[in-house]
Amino acid sequence: MSKAEKQKQFPKDLFRLDSLADDIKRNMVSQLGNDPRNKRKFPYFHALGHSVRERLIDMWMKTQGDYYDSMTKRVYYLSLEFLPGRFLMNYLTNMQIVDECKQVVEELGFSLEELEEEEWDAGLGNGGLGRLASCYLDSMASLRIPGYGYGILYDYGIFYQSIRNGNQEERCDNWRRSGCPWEIVRRSTLFEVRFYGRSEAYHNVDGKVCYRWVDTDNVMAVPCDILIPGYGGEHVSNMRLWAAQSSREFSLADFNRGDYIGAMHGKVMSENITKVLYPNDQFVQGMELRLKQQYFLVSATFQDILRRYLKRHVSLAALPDAVAVQLNDTHPAIAIPELMRLLMDEHNLGWEVAWDICTRTFAYTNHTVLPEALETWPVDLLGRLLPRHMQIIYEINRRFLEGVAQKYPGDTERLSRMSIIQEEGGKRVRMANLAIVGSHTVNGVAALHSHILQTGLFHDFHEYYPRKIRNVTNGITPRRWLLQCNPALSRLITQAVGPDWVCNLDKLRELVPMAEDSAFREAWAKAKLDNKRNLARYVLRKVEMGINPNTMFDMQFKRMHEYKRQLLNVMHVISLFNLIKDNPSAGITPRTVMVGGKAAPGYYQAKLIIRLINEVARVVNSDEDVAGRLRVVFLPNYCISQAEKVIPAADLSEQISTAGMEASGTGNMKFSLNGALTIGTLDGANVEIMEEVGEENIFIFGLKAHEVAEKRRNGYNPREFYENDPELRRVVDMIGSDFFCPDDSGLFRPIFDSLMNHGDFYMLMADYRSYMDAQSAVSALYLDQKEWVRKSILNAANMGKFSSDRSVMEYARGIWNVEPLEG
Repeated sequence: MSKAEKQKQFPKDLFRLDSLADDIKRNMVSQLGNDPRNKRKFPYFHALGHSVRERLIDMWMKTQGDYYDSMTKRVYYLSLEFLPGRFLMNYLTNMQIVDECKQVVEELGFSLEELEEEEWDAGLGNGGLGRLASCYLDSMASLRIPGYGYGILYDYGIFYQSIRNGNQEERCDNWRRSGCPWEIVRRSTLFEVRFYGRSEAYHNVDGKVCYRWVDTDNVMAVPCDILIPGYGGEHVSNMRLWAAQSSREFSLADFNRGDYIGAMHGKVMSENITKVLYPNDQFVQGMELRLKQQYFLVSATFQDILRRYLKRHVSLAALPDAVAVQLNDTHPAIAIPELMRLLMDEHNLGWEVAWDICTRTFAYTNHTVLPEALETWPVDLLGRLLPRHMQIIYEINRRFLEGVAQKYPGDTERLSRMSIIQEEGGKRVRMANLAIVGSHTVNGVAALHSHILQTGLFHDFHEYYPRKIRNVTNGITPRRWLLQCNPALSRLITQAVGPDWVCNLDKLRELVPMAEDSAFREAWAKAKLDNKRNLARYVLRKVEMGINPNTMFDMQFKRMHEYKRQLLNVMHVISLFNLIKDNPSAGITPRTVMVGGKAAPGYYQAKLIIRLINEVARVVNSDEDVAGRLRVVFLPNYCISQAEKVIPAADLSEQISTAGMEASGTGNMKFSLNGALTIGTLDGANVEIMEEVGEENIFIFGLKAHEVAEKRRNGYNPREFYENDPELRRVVDMIGSDFFCPDDSGLFRPIFDSLMNHGDFYMLMADYRSYMDAQSAVSALYLDQKEWVRKSILNAANMGKFSSDRSVMEYARGIWNVEPLEG
């Protein structure tokens, strides 16, 4: 019997659906103090949330009991960010009670959709790193992999983006201000986290030199659990998020002296640690706060891990057999010296024994190919904030470099490159080097990315540890990114191939022959059109702009960064605009180009590109010659709940980063899974998507990663492309002039300069013509709707590899050495 069939047989009466309406009313009174007769949406959403959570807690407790009874090894996934989106529909989808809940809610006088819109996206992450972590938690629960996610309970997300006069404006993302029905705060379980102080040497009873960390400032970590149901709802894990609570209470003495601010100062400063996701680290205070966040997460988590482990074990020697810790990027890499400190200073183990335990416990996932993006910390900052850890890092480095020197005698440059301590330009701790040295396995997140790690970024380490660096290509959960967000298409797929695809995405390959069936193609196209109409209504509500669902929906939604090349997309839009203006009667494939994404508050160039997109949109959308053939929309505040509306409606997915710069990407997978065709470079997971869907079903353009590197080595000159391509020259000149900013002279000159005078680092000029040719092929194919829909079906049908279930099983068997619990 398949997993999906087993889950289909799971008795839904365990969720007590017959009493759900009564429980919603009860929670309206007992949890919220509201009269159920007052039909307001927000209280009813909260009451529904509490009622759903109650039904999951029983299964969560059973799952925890199974963990203890089986004495199984557990996985601890440490991530400074998660990006779960909204919880309500995800819970109902995985519990398989959407229809039943919809009926109950309608009987109470609401639609499920309007209650869903009352929920704020959880502000626990920013981009792909956090979304990947959330997909993996969903897969771990659905696959019955014993484990937990560990992170921070931020009071405020990164920011809420709005657009004013074309510019990005940031506002506090106060996502918890009205309460969150999913949180289970465990105030009786507190852990003390220490900062500052000094490391003190002493002799123990055996005369051995030992160390203790003294004279510290302390903060308390409060655990908050949010449940993660696997598909079927029978296996329920959780992510544990930490909130900071001051160990120093309100100072009555200061208050009585009239120092009202001073009375609260210590408490407020301590609890700032978990206030905001990613404080601005351009200043020393922000940098220190960010490092505090990382250690706060690590310290509280390892106290919790050892508490749980020591319930059933006496010796710490077996810790790696019971605990697997995955470091999601370098943010939690301070866990390596922290575990060494705990083992040596708190549990009296010697260095060799402690280091063996440590290196068999940790694995590290790298998420970047850019050397400048690798995290480092000033030695003086880390030494002041965490003095004992700095000592341990120095000792790790000394012992490691001794081994390197023995293998490569006299190679001082190699020693300098591989050292955990960067000497040039001020001493800094290289967290990626620390994570590699302290982990048994390091993985990249796409085949190309891992190859670049082995042959480029971490080449020295790959030579020294030839079996340590490997690949696990990222994946996405099909529960969230098809079943939940695209019910129309999900129903069609289930009718065609059965329900097993939800937990075995390879089953989608059975759709391949359906691509030749005209009736199935017609149904597929109708599902897409319905999704486009839904998005058009959302866009009208969000930005008061009408868009035509019968045009091609050309989408680029992702974090704003120059290497992701939203600017290249804009250059294509300007070219189309010029084409129409030059020949208003020309036959143009009608397009609606939509862009969304946040720029970091201090990233001036990315914010300027947002302004350019909006100014181009203003010119294009107000031109009568262009009307009906080209429309440009920037959708503000891109987030998970918005992605769930955008992705099912996409015809074309823009994945156009400079080759060799995107580690993997997961947006490319989500769009393809929902039937969008991809236009992209051979970067990140695009390479593997092309291999799966076939070169004939994807639009590939531009330089390859090795060609980008070769051009840089040989002296790249963007002016050659400018001089030799009149169409490109016209586009660039329009950006550099005041065509799109007549009232703000020189506004976009920095963009012009980046292309023409500052080296065009991301090689837009080199890829422009190839991109334009690929876009012409897109336009031609879209006019042949039969062939377009056929390729759309084939894209979705061949996305089985990119399920996060496959990724998690590769981690489980190849890195964590964990097997799923028996069902």
